[in-house]
Amino acid sequence: MADAIQAVPTPQAQPTTWAGRFLDSDVWSSFKRSKLTMAAAFLTLLFMAAAVLAGFVAPQDPFDPAQLDLLNSRLPPLWEADGQAPFLLGTDEQGRDIFSAILYGLRISLAVGFLGVAFSATLGIALGLIAGYVGGTTDAVIMRIADVQLTFPAILIALLVDGVVKSVLGGQLDGVTTLSVLVFSIGLSFWVQYARTVRGSVMVEKNKDYIAAARLIGLPAPVIMVRHVLPNVLGPVLVIATINLALAIITEATLSFLGTGMPETMPSLGTLIRIGNNYLFSGEWWIVAFPGFSLALLVLAINLLGDWLRDALNPKLR
Repeated sequence: MADAIQAVPTPQAQPTTWAGRFLDSDVWSSFKRSKLTMAAAFLTLLFMAAAVLAGFVAPQDPFDPAQLDLLNSRLPPLWEADGQAPFLLGTDEQGRDIFSAILYGLRISLAVGFLGVAFSATLGIALGLIAGYVGGTTDAVIMRIADVQLTFPAILIALLVDGVVKSVLGGQLDGVTTLSVLVFSIGLSFWVQYARTVRGSVMVEKNKDYIAAARLIGLPAPVIMVRHVLPNVLGPVLVIATINLALAIITEATLSFLGTGMPETMPSLGTLIRIGNNYLFSGEWWIVAFPGFSLALLVLAINLLGDWLRDALNPKLR
């Protein structure tokens, strides 16, 4: 009898911490099985680390005019015949090191992308919660505004908002103000997706028993929306935010390429591409090639992460 009792397996303890539950989840298991997703995550983290550590890694501060020398302008990459150290990827027409400019440009592009997504997500989630939970005329007004905005391309909305804000504030803006205008214009361009997604999820959740119980005990509507409804609709929002991060970076690069984004004194990747495009047919290919390749690789990595996250959080695809 004692041997039989000892032979009975004891149940394993379930992970109690958030990290333990995540490592034991289907999402982490799906991530480990996808080599492409792991490579995309590595590239994304590498770009983010390069942007954060740009001040320590870059051999030059491209935003400091005192460190620029016109005698070093248009130098080819180091492996070319006329290449010079420490300009690994060559220089542009101002003598600015392309490698350093890419690192600092990554910092601006990622900052605009993250802040733009945060602003659009906050605005869209708030309006979606209100529209789905309150309903009626409030829902109709918010959704009709969203429908009208969907008839215009996001880049056109961003250009319109950017132009209006700059005309109100004046033509000459410093780098920080220009960055804030970009974040505001990009945020207003992408809030509709969050609002429509959250509204649909809220309309399903608000008819469930736990919401009825929260109303029964007298909780106010804002508390119910934030504390009880919002956590249950964040899954689709996370997927949209990941994909929109790539779209926000592309939108910022497009605005900068068109001349309405970051100035040449504080170039983002889009500004560097616009500068290099002027010298593409004169033989200085590296001025546009390396920033363009960096932008394409960053956006591709983020898009791959977004596609994986969409599939991983969809129970029908497991």
